[in-house]
This record gives sequence, C-alpha cells and structure tokens, in this order.
Amino acid sequence: MRNRSFLAVLLVSIVLFSASAQKRVLIFTKTTGFRHKSIPKGVETVQRLLTAEGISTVHSENADYFCADSLALFDAVIFLSTTGDILSNPQKQAFQQFIRGGKGFVGIHAASDTEFNWPWYGQLVGGYFSRHPEVQEARINVLDQNHPATKHLQQIWWHKDEWYDFKDVQPGLHILMNLDEGSYKGGGMGKMHPIAWFRTFDGGRTFYTGLGHTDESYDVDNFQKHLVGGIKYVLHME
Repeated sequence: MRNRSFLAVLLVSIVLFSASAQKRVLIFTKTTGFRHKSIPKGVETVQRLLTAEGISTVHSENADYFCADSLALFDAVIFLSTTGDILSNPQKQAFQQFIRGGKGFVGIHAASDTEFNWPWYGQLVGGYFSRHPEVQEARINVLDQNHPATKHLQQIWWHKDEWYDFKDVQPGLHILMNLDEGSYKGGGMGKMHPIAWFRTFDGGRTFYTGLGHTDESYDVDNFQKHLVGGIKYVLHME
C-alpha cells in the first residue's frame, strides 16, 4: 500500500497539474544497483531545461508513482540512470499501459542497466548495458541531423563520457549517433556502435541516449540540447 505522505503529494500534484495545460514529465531515478554520483546534477539540469521549455516536472524515486492514477498525470517518464530491478509486477503492468496509451519514454545513460529480467523493458529502452571502459573522449558520428535530438550537431561530435557497450540491441531502432571505436580505448562492439536512438514502440515514442555519466557532461551545451530534443520528441512537441 502507498503511504499517506505519498498520497498527500499525489493529491497536491493532481490539483496543480489539473490547473495547467503544460506537458508533464516524471523524472525517475530509483536504483537498486550501481548509484551514479551524477544523478542530482542530472535531475537539476533536466528540470531547469524543461522549465525553460514550459514543461512541468516531478522528480521521484518512489515507485508508487507507477500506478494508473499517478501515471495519468504525466505525458512522459524519464529514467535517469536508474539501475537494477526497480518496479513490482503491478507497477510494470501500469507502466506498460502508460506506454500503450501513447505516452513517452526517455532513457538516459544507465536506464539501459535496468530491469534485465523484463523483456518488454529491454524492447522499450532498445538494448541493455554490457560493459564500459574508463571515462574518456571519443568521436561520435552523427547519422541523423534532422531529428530534434541531433539537429543542432555537426556530423562529428567529440565528447567526453563513459561509453557503454550494449547487448540485445533491438531491431528497428532509428540510430541517431554511432561511436567511432577507433577514437577511444576499450570499445567492444565494432563498427556499428549505436549510442543514441529513437523509435515508436507499443503505442508510445521512446528516446535513449548513452551519454550522461559525469556531472560535467550535463554542463555541455550540445548534450543539453540533445536531451531537450529527445524529450520534446517523445512529447510530440517536435
């Protein structure tokens, strides 16, 4: 059962959101595995950027939000460096219905290191984290300069971050950016190494980016615009 404090917050949210025509996003950062130190910086940055775009946000690590009445308040959910198994079976069912109702999903960095035993989630996020080398600069080849998440970028973007290798990469992804493994040490996927993508899945829109490990990455203007563009895409704002 949800506790009284959560119910109070939910009631306040319903009142506030009901009076607003703004798009509304839940930023979810629950972890049961590795905990990224950059989560507070990521949340602060995303909230600030979305507020500037006229988008309302709620940040929580309370999985009780994943029920029909709570999720109905939001137009999209962002998993920001979540890890491990974070939702119960009823919460998973509510999340599936949310996506099937045409709502949006954004995964940032360790969102791919989440719910490994839930095949539907693997399809939603587009692939699972496998391994990574040390943080270093790498060359990103931008394959799609028309999408809202990448239209501000040149064809080549040098960026410093933690570069994930992925497994179980799903067919049908629209790859936005590909890592050049010759530009850094420790890559293990070869010539085709997607690092950001989007798709429509099970009724909703999804966007994933592997960037966002460090505090410093959230200060990079190109990354900020990359996030905002991806979020606006899943919200049908662009």
